[in-house]
Amino acid sequence: MELRVIDKEETELALEIAGEDHTFMNVLKGALLETEGVTAATYDVNPEQSGGQTEPVLTIKTEADVDALDALEDGADRVIGKSEGLRDAYEAAA
Repeated sequence: MELRVIDKEETELALEIAGEDHTFMNVLKGALLETEGVTAATYDVNPEQSGGQTEPVLTIKTEADVDALDALEDGADRVIGKSEGLRDAYEAAA
């Protein structure tokens, strides 16, 4: 996975996440929307409306007192936690 920052402000972050598709992007977006201080999280993979971009672009907006990079880290940690929970439940059921 490669990340490329497109735009970075204290309360807004846009980054390209190379090599990912809707599956991962939807999970990450959902985790971000559950993260305290995140006011918006979305992604775009439509190259026709994005000037030829083919990799997903994630956009995060946060409240004034929440840094967007910190929110991304919290959201990623939430994805890891959910993945571990799923793995543990699967192993317990097997």
